[in-house]
Amino acid sequence: MAELYGVETKVLNKAMKRNKERFASSFCFKLDKSELISLRFHFGTIENKRGQHSKYMPYVYTEQGVAMLAGILTSKTAIKISVLIIEMFIEMRKFLQSNAQVFQRLDRVELKQIEKSDMEVISRLRDFE
Repeated sequence: MAELYGVETKVLNKAMKRNKERFASSFCFKLDKSELISLRFHFGTIENKRGQHSKYMPYVYTEQGVAMLAGILTSKTAIKISVLIIEMFIEMRKFLQSNAQVFQRLDRVELKQIEKSDMEVISRLRDFE
């Protein structure tokens, strides 16, 4: 994550710890030793030997944590990502609003299919009686 946002890992960790209330346990957590070993095995050996004997387990971030980091970090990349996230939400809201009738029609069709399916099940059950 630090590399993505163009900051050092310690800067990222400090920013997260200074803003701990923004990071729910579903946004960010530390790996345990077995998880770290599994990841290293999955992605191969460490080429430059850095972090081979880590004193501290690394933090991992969910998509919500990634978005939160974009909002608290001040690197140019983090600011760009934060702006992009906001712009995506605006576009998504416009899309939903402009297609509201289509979604309503889909809901009605789905409800009719559910009703039809329920009626078929009831009819089959009655056949067994």
